[in-house]
Amino acid sequence: MTKEIEHVIEVEHLTKRYGALLAVNDLSFTVRRGEVFAFLGANGAGKTTTVEIIETIRTPTSGKVCLFGLDVTKKKREFIHRIGVLPQGFNSFDRITVRETLQYYARLFGCRNADLDGLIALADLKDKTHEQFHKLSGGLKQRLGIAVALVNDPEVVFLDEPTTGLDPHARREVWAVLLDLKNKGKTIFLTTHYMEEAEFLADRVAILSKGRIVALDSPGHLTESHANYLVLTLQAVEERASEIIRKMGFAPVQDNHRNIKVRLERADDVQKILNAIQASGATFRGLDVRKPNLEEVFLSLTGEAGREDHAGGWGAE
Repeated sequence: MTKEIEHVIEVEHLTKRYGALLAVNDLSFTVRRGEVFAFLGANGAGKTTTVEIIETIRTPTSGKVCLFGLDVTKKKREFIHRIGVLPQGFNSFDRITVRETLQYYARLFGCRNADLDGLIALADLKDKTHEQFHKLSGGLKQRLGIAVALVNDPEVVFLDEPTTGLDPHARREVWAVLLDLKNKGKTIFLTTHYMEEAEFLADRVAILSKGRIVALDSPGHLTESHANYLVLTLQAVEERASEIIRKMGFAPVQDNHRNIKVRLERADDVQKILNAIQASGATFRGLDVRKPNLEEVFLSLTGEAGREDHAGGWGAE
């Protein structure tokens, strides 16, 4: 397999400046055919700017970007029909139905043979075919947006924050659609600041901070490489337990619900802490021991919070 076929996207030393602001700082990476590749970063990390350069919406200050082996600044007409895009906050006309929305975009993109029924089925919108856009929930609108991004049967689909603002149930419905796309052989380039989303969907994750990639690997490898420790959580624990744990040389973190989290390097430290608390007569309601997830890795590498609703979670020092 040639390099051009294996890597559908190639980015080399990409930089983008807006006056004194360095939005993208010397990025280099590749995206393989058929994978879900995720950009994970806080707002302002450079995710959207980078993707818009790849999509030819913006021009780079320096560096090179190729799609299907073609320079995006010179060969746009030769590949633009091979990609699909779901921008942030997808919207459509309020008074047209799901089917009419797809018909409109199919004509707009010159896709006379678009399989509208297939797209409606893929996005799980059969029961909403004749529903007007303004009556759809946020999750249904996003699923329709994904269907719109597929009207030209693209090889690569760019999804910019596809589940922002959705409730957990709607978010997972969108995830199911994306996994179905992957199973159909599509390459998916996903930007997100939801840690769980990247961990659940992506084959590889690039963590961005202040315009630079600080780590790039599979979610599992990132966790193993950058967060090789355990987190012990004691629920509804008495206040004196914190002092006991601190005297043992650990650094407990207590939240507003009387839960304590302790980072441990060794598994046998769990039993040592529990024995010490039991010997003191202190009580707690429950406990949990687990390896860290991608959120801990992200916080450790960037020192930034992802979604605001994760900001109070357990992080590295």
